[in-house]
Amino acid sequence: MNYRHAFHAGNHADVLKHVTLLAWLDALTAKDSPVFLLDTHGGRGHYALDAEAAERTGEGQAGIGRLWGRHGLPAAVQRLCEVVGRWNPDGRLRAYPGSPRIALAAMRPQDRLAACELQPEEAATLKANLAGDPRAAAHARDGYEATRALLPPKEKRGLVLIDPPYEAQEAEYPRVLEAVATALERWPTGGVAVWYPIKQRRALHGFFRQATLLASRGLLCAEILVRPDDSPLRLNGSGMLMFHPPWKLDAALAPALPVLARMLGEHHASHRLEWLRPAP
Repeated sequence: MNYRHAFHAGNHADVLKHVTLLAWLDALTAKDSPVFLLDTHGGRGHYALDAEAAERTGEGQAGIGRLWGRHGLPAAVQRLCEVVGRWNPDGRLRAYPGSPRIALAAMRPQDRLAACELQPEEAATLKANLAGDPRAAAHARDGYEATRALLPPKEKRGLVLIDPPYEAQEAEYPRVLEAVATALERWPTGGVAVWYPIKQRRALHGFFRQATLLASRGLLCAEILVRPDDSPLRLNGSGMLMFHPPWKLDAALAPALPVLARMLGEHHASHRLEWLRPAP
């Protein structure tokens, strides 16, 4: 595996993923009972936007950078900016927290996070970045396998975040679906959020059909295309598949998606929010 998220941290895909993650966790933590989050691909947990890797691609500045310091943003987008601001206290955007730190910002003392990372160097950095927080545990292991090893947790409520880099491209989808099925079977009271890239939409049709069969309590889809999905050679957008999402998550995301498409996209950018299988 050669993927390194440092080149892509804070890009439009991260923004969509983390707006969704925060909205989901905020809905869960509105109730008193504890919450558990399993992040299957935690990365290193923190990224420098002024480092060579980030500056080489400019993706962070074209993502979170376009939202930074803006006023009048939808609540779900402003929430992400506020969380990112905790790691940029002087107002200059130089750091971007990964999914584990984003999640911990929304979690309470009674909540728990398990973050997995398979790449040794990234896993060691993740462990160091999460050290000292009693709510968090870093696991140097395969995140797919963790859906069997770490579920079910003692908590009844929570979320599994599955966000692989899709280095295997279309061959990754069966592994993702297997992990979703395992998570829902072992932890039926939890939810699952899957991030996926969009290059050419037709490659996703089979993935969606099979995903719909797994979602007995609703399947919500949120997408942003920053450009038309007409090339398999670049990331044209991304989406989140949300299995068994909490009540009113769609209402929380609805105002955010058109704004993200407009602010982060090029010509012909678009967005989508659709129930692929309605909640009962």
